[in-house]
Amino acid sequence: MKLSMQLNYAGSFLDVVGQVQAYEAAGLDVVWVAEAYGFDSVSLMGFLAAKTNSVLIGSAILPIYTRTPALLAQTAAGLDEVSSGRAILGLGASGPQVIEGWHGVAYDRPLQRTREIISICRRVWLKERLTNSGIYEIPLPPEEGTGLGKPLKMITNPRRATIPIFVASLGPKNVEMTAELADGWLPIFFVPSRAHEVWGTSLAAGMARRDPGLGRLDIVAGGLLAIGDDVDHLLDLGRASMALYIGGMGAKGRNFYNDLAKRYGYEKEADRIQDLYLEGKKKEAMAEVPIDFLRQTSLIGSKEYVRDRIAEFEAAGVTMLSVIPVGDDPMGSFRTVRDLTA
Repeated sequence: MKLSMQLNYAGSFLDVVGQVQAYEAAGLDVVWVAEAYGFDSVSLMGFLAAKTNSVLIGSAILPIYTRTPALLAQTAAGLDEVSSGRAILGLGASGPQVIEGWHGVAYDRPLQRTREIISICRRVWLKERLTNSGIYEIPLPPEEGTGLGKPLKMITNPRRATIPIFVASLGPKNVEMTAELADGWLPIFFVPSRAHEVWGTSLAAGMARRDPGLGRLDIVAGGLLAIGDDVDHLLDLGRASMALYIGGMGAKGRNFYNDLAKRYGYEKEADRIQDLYLEGKKKEAMAEVPIDFLRQTSLIGSKEYVRDRIAEFEAAGVTMLSVIPVGDDPMGSFRTVRDLTA
């Protein structure tokens, strides 16, 4: 099982570069760089490529609406070049709040868009002359432009013709598409003991149509990490993020994270968190996050407990354990997990 780590949205990026280097030296396999409405992730990933040697560098995620499919392919190829083949292209639809509220782009047809983008990226890296018929008409039809567009192929040689594509997905149809087409899956709030119940049908349907040439579907999941005899209080560190996603990432009836919490059985709690968060009562919303939900989406406890949790994640199909080390000795906890997953 590989170990990965997600960088925080906020704060000074330069301050965390040294931490990434230290974790790389301690055995970190993958670092994920987010993009919401702060810094873009591409600039930060390129900087990390220059400051690291072996860690894989992935976007988690580049929103599919913010760049053309060809530019996504170019960006991944450029990162792969400067990192000597360490790029992972993590894609996701984000949500209407960010896509329409920040980028001013209509949030529509996320499933089909993702399908077409995956196909276009893989053809670009193979240096095929690019054409596409669907949401993305390539070249643009004469009636929609100048009529001068023609099929082009990439003029530089990608370091790899197959750069891994990971997709962040939550809804049943999107997860099914991910299992069919992507190299990896980036779920959120992954509860190993409930994974088959919540995700199993969609994963199985997608895997049934999966090209064997793609190999296995990597699954990235985990959570806050702290190992010790008295660390349960650190579970509360997850309240702010969970309340933000369940309560504030979208409107009523259009919050995918809220829907997921309900699928896990937290219907009343999800509604209460959302009501409070949208009323501006963030602390009260945080207090409503179920402690069991926090516990089931983290690795906080004794070494024996965390060993058992890792086994649960592995049994649920997780191939990349994503950890956020916290507490008094984050590096010590990381090294322990590195040993447990070796």
